[in-house]
Amino acid sequence: MTMTDPIADMLTRLRNANKAYHEYVDIPSSRIKEEIVRILRGEGYVAKYEVHRDEAQGILRIYLKYGKGKKKTISGVRRISKPGRRVYVRKNDIPKVLGGLGIAILSTPRGLVTGDQARSAGMGGEVICYVW
Repeated sequence: MTMTDPIADMLTRLRNANKAYHEYVDIPSSRIKEEIVRILRGEGYVAKYEVHRDEAQGILRIYLKYGKGKKKTISGVRRISKPGRRVYVRKNDIPKVLGGLGIAILSTPRGLVTGDQARSAGMGGEVICYVW
């Protein structure tokens, strides 16, 4: 079976594992997925991640993070730009997720960055997803 949107699949697996309070989730690896998880790790949404290389594609293992009393650090994830409808924003139109409580991940000429980083660098790009 072919997958038309691997990033949406990754976000769905992450959302489902988070709702089920799993310790980690395994996802087929790619460079863009690794960059998204790197941003999530840097923003404190996931505990850590590992990339297990094999002769095929490799596996990206994401360790989820929970607070005191099993409080989830990821409340929601939403895919914005999809294969059928790409969403681009200018530097002045970068969205704030939940009034600044969440992050927007953008694909810019300098790679994947958060909305705040793109805003401070003065560049726009494709809105990949929102995380809050």
